[in-house]
Amino acid sequence: MKPKHQNKRLITMAIVALAVVGGAYLLLRALGDNKQLFVNPSVVVDRTYVQGVNKIKIGGMVVEGSVVKTDGLNTSFSVINFDDPDPNVPALNVVYYDVLPDLFAEGQGVVMTGKLAPDGTFIASNVLAKHDENYMPKMPES
Repeated sequence: MKPKHQNKRLITMAIVALAVVGGAYLLLRALGDNKQLFVNPSVVVDRTYVQGVNKIKIGGMVVEGSVVKTDGLNTSFSVINFDDPDPNVPALNVVYYDVLPDLFAEGQGVVMTGKLAPDGTFIASNVLAKHDENYMPKMPES
């Protein structure tokens, strides 16, 4: 084999390897940017988050009797931890200025994205209702 062909093959393999490594890097970076884990409301209440700068995702249970709907689409409510609602930890107050999902209800789970206001209120920009994973279809009436 001539050295000229060897060099072409080596350059081609190096370009292909570089393209594969570059593609894998871009793919992993895109997947990392889309990963959003939520935090418990008790963590947000306890810690000092930077207010209004970083969007955070919070998941919790809507406190019974806390939902107050004001003029039009404005709704305020409180959330506590999903798994272990500690009575010593205050609930996180949330304000949402849009249409709530159909499954939204007191005592149900929600996952919200938004920012923390300086007064400690969470200003939600997106609210998702988390339904019970135990689905039971309606029984036919006899």
